Amino acid sequence: MSIFAVKEQMDALVAELNQHTYNYYVLAMPTIADYEFDQKLEELAKLEKDHPEFADPNSPTQKVGGDITKNFVTIKHKWPMLSLGNTYNEQDLRDFDERVRKAIGDDFEYVCELKFDGLSISLTYENGVLTRAVTRGDGTQGDDVTSNIKTIHTIPHRTKGEEIPDFFEIRGEVFMHRAAFERLNKEREELGEIAYANPRNFASGTVKMQDSKEVSKRPLDCFLYTLYSDKQLFRTHWESLQTVKKWGFNVCEHTRLSKNIDDVLAFIAHWENERFNLSYDIDGIVIKVNSYAQQQELGFTAKSPRWAISYKYKAAEVQTILEKVTYQVGRTGAVTPVANLKPVALAGTTVKRATLHNADEITRLDLHENDTVFVEKGGEIIPKIIKVNLDLRQANAKPIVYISNCPECGTTLIRKEGEVAFYCPNDEGCPPQIVGKIQHFIGRKAMDIDGLGDETIESFYQRGLVAHISDLYTLHEKAEELKQIERFGERSIENMLKGIEASKQMSFEKLLFGLGIRYVGETVAKKLARGVKNIDNLAKASIEELTTIDEIGGRIAESIQEYFSKEEHLQQIVLLKAAGLQFEVQETVILLQSEKLIGKTFVISGVFEKHSREELKALIEENGGKILSGISAKLNYLVAGDNMGPSKLEKATKLNVPLITEDELIAMIN
Repeated sequence: MSIFAVKEQMDALVAELNQHTYNYYVLAMPTIADYEFDQKLEELAKLEKDHPEFADPNSPTQKVGGDITKNFVTIKHKWPMLSLGNTYNEQDLRDFDERVRKAIGDDFEYVCELKFDGLSISLTYENGVLTRAVTRGDGTQGDDVTSNIKTIHTIPHRTKGEEIPDFFEIRGEVFMHRAAFERLNKEREELGEIAYANPRNFASGTVKMQDSKEVSKRPLDCFLYTLYSDKQLFRTHWESLQTVKKWGFNVCEHTRLSKNIDDVLAFIAHWENERFNLSYDIDGIVIKVNSYAQQQELGFTAKSPRWAISYKYKAAEVQTILEKVTYQVGRTGAVTPVANLKPVALAGTTVKRATLHNADEITRLDLHENDTVFVEKGGEIIPKIIKVNLDLRQANAKPIVYISNCPECGTTLIRKEGEVAFYCPNDEGCPPQIVGKIQHFIGRKAMDIDGLGDETIESFYQRGLVAHISDLYTLHEKAEELKQIERFGERSIENMLKGIEASKQMSFEKLLFGLGIRYVGETVAKKLARGVKNIDNLAKASIEELTTIDEIGGRIAESIQEYFSKEEHLQQIVLLKAAGLQFEVQETVILLQSEKLIGKTFVISGVFEKHSREELKALIEENGGKILSGISAKLNYLVAGDNMGPSKLEKATKLNVPLITEDELIAMIN
């Protein structure tokens, strides 16, 4: 290879790896497997060693993590958050063990820990109180995400126990359990939003959300595993882990103290298969020398400690035959392709299907009929096809072409600009959309109708008893037909009809969410209900009016307008109104504590130290002030907290709206 070709190859690897690093750490949307990334990184490191004259000072081989997002305050770590060297084979571990022995002799122990597949976090405690939570960032500085981390139930806001230092940092990994991931991802897909690839990405995306209230709705967990203090508190890492458990920290129960490298390798072998029985994802094992004195003797390289290493499991992968591609239609009409595979054993289960996500994925993989495909189940809950074995492709194989018509009702599919999914617009005539829409309407977060379940709705639809949401409110007229349904006795019918009647009292925001308007999730429904007050205002609102409402963007506004442009939807509203459902906000009577804020209007944005946003809202209204839904020229004050959205700040500045703090608001009242 010529010297110019080497330079070109190194530059290309730097650019590619920097992009992958950004995708992984900042966007939380990786586009490459860990093993493939590490292989490329190793290739670049070797080229840099052989040709140091071409080494880029900003090479990813010199970095620990990713770039810093611009949405949070950047905090410098007191103790750098270094990364660990990775290995995928036994010999590398034995070489590591040999290096340790040469440096400190044979009298030492290892601590083996599961390597959690999540987001690294550093927590600072002062006088026993959690004061700051910072992400890894680039290893030197990270994002202050304290408000979001405080929503995690397993992280104590205050420590317990004795002899706790006045100041210390404890580090660990934030993650999401698979069951929570599957449930939340299903909700995203039902709203027509892009699903997260795996729990790690979902956890990372959640920690970096701007609104801590939204974070609190996503169940995150955290294991802690490393303590830092100005004073030497313990002789060994194992001793520190046992003590921080007593202080109230969540330490993984599967950590082991090992006497030698053979014991370490046995631990690794055990968890290679056993990891699939955990409720959360791990991607390897971390091995650390136990004694702090010996750790100090071994020291550090520029980017990692010499006393620790991580063994990473390769993602479970097999080859099998793609038998056919089928298509599923969701509640919102989004059409998802699914690969139907020749059954094959993978990671302890038999795999028959794999996700293909969307049309772009079929194109990217260049799938052909009866292809031999590699299927992976690493961080993915649902197995995915990662590539095609082109050597085994049949000569006359035809490419898989994404369908142009709905597989359920035959309607021509549409794809809006900027969206990845094709969807069927026939929401009132496409069977899975009709059933899904009614199932969504009766759900716990919407109308919460007792006595009705998904299977019952499916059965009612098949029998012609319901074809629209409004048909639920005429079921009392079909008592004789209901009695004909097997295992649906008089008591069941009575309970169901009571549940339907009780749902008429559900709030406007619950009803609005239950209608299933595309992109209108639970939180958006609340914002809309407060902003428009009733369904008639919502139906006639312009794009401009809708986007002045807090957190309502153009895509949501357009979806709302499209929904109310259809005559069949308007007819449903008429029928539901006639049934007695709540289509306007029930205003609560506010007892005024004073008139100090009468005539003044406010918008509250960001996260606050002393009060929640709801508490500030109540204080304003109790003292005569009025809360507006969005920033406009009519606004008197923007109450600004931490992590306020940049678009709000920009708009307020443009309109010369005064910004006041939480304390300044209280001072106005007092």
